[in-house]
Amino acid sequence: MNQADIMPAPPAATEATTTRVLLVDDEPDLRQLVTFNLREAGFEVDAVGSGQAGLALAGKIKPAVIILDLMLPDVPGTEICRALRADPALSDCAVLMLTARADEYDRVLGFEVGADDYVIKPFSVRELVMRVRALARRTAERREARAITGSDRKLRWKGLELDPVRHRVFLDGTELQLRPLEFKLIQLLLEHPGRVFTRAQLLEEVWGISGEAASRTVDTHVRRLRERLGTYGEAVETVHGFGYRLKELTT
Repeated sequence: MNQADIMPAPPAATEATTTRVLLVDDEPDLRQLVTFNLREAGFEVDAVGSGQAGLALAGKIKPAVIILDLMLPDVPGTEICRALRADPALSDCAVLMLTARADEYDRVLGFEVGADDYVIKPFSVRELVMRVRALARRTAERREARAITGSDRKLRWKGLELDPVRHRVFLDGTELQLRPLEFKLIQLLLEHPGRVFTRAQLLEEVWGISGEAASRTVDTHVRRLRERLGTYGEAVETVHGFGYRLKELTT
């Protein structure tokens, strides 16, 4: 990291002052640097050096955002992420994967196990703070939606039904277990029937990343989502030369 990277990040918006962040990384200097900058930006920060300690603390404090190193001394970050996503009490926590590995395979793997964002070392601390702030905002929105009682708003396409508040998907009344990215992808399409999303737009809306990225990342996830939806896989329609959309129903 250069000198500019260790400068304190700009102050956060007021909503970040009560937002809790958990940092899980085995490098003491990095923990100190990131913790300092996030606190300067208005976040409440806890930091630990191992995966098991991070998982235990996450269950106690239920942070809005978890910054998780991929290469931990005891348990791989991918396994910790899987465990977080399998815990109903922590499933709405945003996970930002932190790693020194830049391979596309590792990046896709991180998203596959449920990560919301991905930052490669060395990184700009200012950019990291901005991404944490964006993830914290999304977590707050999800938690607010889940706190609404008596809401029965459902998204439907034929026998496909999605409950955005309870985070559940049903096919002809039978519950389907989707991975986090698969859920976000079909939810986005169901919320905007008929709208065409380019691959770049899907990367921004679902993965929360922008810039250059291989289109096959989106294509691979769409293919897997279709397979998971079975006969309702046709709901995700390819618009050649543009991207994807929710297929319009004919009466």
